[in-house]
Amino acid sequence: MEYTFRQWHISSHMMGAIQRYIDHGIPPGHFLTAVIENNLCEACGRADDENLANLSAFVSYFYNEAPSSCWGSPEKRRAWHGRGTQVQEGNLI
Repeated sequence: MEYTFRQWHISSHMMGAIQRYIDHGIPPGHFLTAVIENNLCEACGRADDENLANLSAFVSYFYNEAPSSCWGSPEKRRAWHGRGTQVQEGNLI
Protein backbone atom coordinates (compact mmCIF):
# COMPACT_ATOMS: atom_id res chain seq x y z
CA MET A 1 0.00 0.00 0.00
CA GLU A 2 1.32 3.41 -0.94
CA TYR A 3 -0.02 6.90 -0.35
CA THR A 4 0.13 9.68 -2.91
CA PHE A 5 -0.34 13.40 -2.40
CA ARG A 6 -0.05 15.41 -5.60
CA GLN A 7 3.32 14.37 -7.06
CA TRP A 8 4.73 13.07 -3.75
CA HIS A 9 4.32 9.58 -2.33
CA ILE A 10 4.95 7.39 0.68
CA SER A 11 6.42 4.00 -0.21
CA SER A 12 4.72 0.80 0.91
CA HIS A 13 7.68 0.15 3.24
CA MET A 14 7.09 3.43 5.07
CA MET A 15 3.32 2.98 5.03
CA GLY A 16 3.85 -0.32 6.84
CA ALA A 17 5.68 1.48 9.63
CA ILE A 18 2.96 4.14 9.79
CA GLN A 19 0.21 1.52 9.97
CA ARG A 20 2.03 -0.43 12.72
CA TYR A 21 2.28 2.80 14.70
CA ILE A 22 -1.37 3.77 14.16
CA ASP A 23 -2.86 0.30 14.59
CA HIS A 24 -0.67 -1.03 17.38
CA GLY A 25 1.33 1.87 18.82
CA ILE A 26 4.59 0.31 17.64
CA PRO A 27 7.22 3.05 17.64
CA PRO A 28 8.66 3.90 14.22
CA GLY A 29 12.20 4.96 13.42
CA HIS A 30 13.68 8.38 14.08
CA PHE A 31 12.44 9.99 10.86
CA LEU A 32 8.80 9.00 11.34
CA THR A 33 8.96 9.83 15.02
CA ALA A 34 10.02 13.37 14.09
CA VAL A 35 7.18 13.63 11.55
CA ILE A 36 4.65 12.31 14.10
CA GLU A 37 5.90 14.82 16.68
CA ASN A 38 5.50 17.61 14.10
CA ASN A 39 9.22 18.35 14.32
CA LEU A 40 9.92 19.00 10.67
CA CYS A 41 13.44 20.32 11.30
CA GLU A 42 14.35 17.00 12.91
CA ALA A 43 12.50 15.06 10.18
CA CYS A 44 14.56 16.80 7.50
CA GLY A 45 17.75 15.94 9.33
CA ARG A 46 16.77 12.28 9.78
CA ALA A 47 15.28 11.62 6.33
CA ASP A 48 16.97 9.64 3.61
CA ASP A 49 16.88 11.14 0.11
CA GLU A 50 13.59 9.51 -0.90
CA ASN A 51 11.72 10.46 2.27
CA LEU A 52 13.12 13.99 2.23
CA ALA A 53 11.93 14.47 -1.35
CA ASN A 54 8.47 13.21 -0.34
CA LEU A 55 8.12 14.89 3.05
CA SER A 56 4.97 16.70 1.90
CA ALA A 57 3.23 13.35 1.46
CA PHE A 58 4.00 12.38 5.06
CA VAL A 59 2.63 15.66 6.39
CA SER A 60 -0.44 15.30 4.18
CA TYR A 61 -1.05 11.74 5.31
CA PHE A 62 -0.97 12.55 9.00
CA TYR A 63 -3.02 15.72 8.55
CA ASN A 64 -5.68 14.18 6.30
CA GLU A 65 -5.76 10.47 7.13
CA ALA A 66 -4.38 9.70 10.60
CA PRO A 67 -6.31 10.12 13.85
CA SER A 68 -5.50 13.57 15.21
CA SER A 69 -4.77 12.13 18.65
CA CYS A 70 -1.83 10.07 17.31
CA TRP A 71 0.34 12.90 16.00
CA GLY A 72 1.23 16.56 16.41
CA SER A 73 3.46 16.65 19.49
CA PRO A 74 5.81 14.48 21.54
CA GLU A 75 3.10 14.17 24.20
CA LYS A 76 0.54 12.86 21.71
CA ARG A 77 3.06 10.38 20.33
CA ARG A 78 3.92 9.09 23.81
CA ALA A 79 0.24 8.76 24.73
CA TRP A 80 -0.48 6.92 21.47
CA HIS A 81 2.45 4.58 22.03
CA GLY A 82 1.20 3.91 25.56
CA ARG A 83 -2.26 3.19 24.16
CA GLY A 84 -0.78 0.66 21.75
CA THR A 85 1.13 -1.04 24.53
CA GLN A 86 -2.07 -1.38 26.53
CA VAL A 87 -3.96 -2.76 23.51
CA GLN A 88 -1.22 -5.34 22.92
CA GLU A 89 -1.43 -6.37 26.57
CA GLY A 90 -5.21 -6.67 26.31
CA ASN A 91 -6.00 -3.81 28.69
CA LEU A 92 -7.97 -1.71 26.21
CA ILE A 93 -10.72 -2.65 23.84
